[in-house]
Amino acid sequence: MPQNKPQELEHARKILHHPEFYWNSSTGAGYRASVRRAEWIAARAGFSPGQDVLEVGCGTGFFSERFIRSGIHLHAIDLSPELLGRATARCGNQADFRVADIERLPFEKDSFDAVVGARVLHHLDLEAAFKEVTRTLKKGGVIAFCEPNMLNPQIMIQKNVPLIKRLMGDTPDETAFFKWRMRRFLAQNGFGEISVEPFDFLHPWVPNFLVDAVDRIGRHAEKVPFFREIAGSLAIFARKR
Repeated sequence: MPQNKPQELEHARKILHHPEFYWNSSTGAGYRASVRRAEWIAARAGFSPGQDVLEVGCGTGFFSERFIRSGIHLHAIDLSPELLGRATARCGNQADFRVADIERLPFEKDSFDAVVGARVLHHLDLEAAFKEVTRTLKKGGVIAFCEPNMLNPQIMIQKNVPLIKRLMGDTPDETAFFKWRMRRFLAQNGFGEISVEPFDFLHPWVPNFLVDAVDRIGRHAEKVPFFREIAGSLAIFARKR
């Protein structure tokens, strides 16, 4: 799935007035789900003070702001200078923010203990992106990403029907992932200890008064065999061999 960079940049400008709305983190339910993703990434990647971590597609810094609290040395990139400006305003000089393309990272080989991101891989050419991820990730370093699950009925429709894509604010190249394909891709690209698991049934449009109840039910649903496969997100972890 090739990344159309001019198209992605134009999309970033179009959503600049309210990017969190398009990223489903502006509602009470969406905010809670986004915070949970940030917490999962930080915990699964094993953030600890002094580690060098690369965040891919940092956007306005919603996740960056939370990652920094772990005491890591955060390096965060995005294609959009406008979105990156929001991230810098949000986090100040607590992170190394750079306008950069993941296919040509401005970092040395073996620079990072972890490479992470939230809902970014589905915008990218995975083959090209992971050449740079594996180059800059230390041996034994880890990746942790949260990405849309193609088996979720809404996501399957949203990512495959062009009219729905436009109405939902997606770019034409956006996709989602099947967990078995992601596992196979990572195994073929130098990673071990691979885990790709469905999670997150808390839809961003759930009314505020129902968020607690739906969240509790959703966390139980994540443990139900077969049903859990249609959760909204995939939690992706692997270690570079």
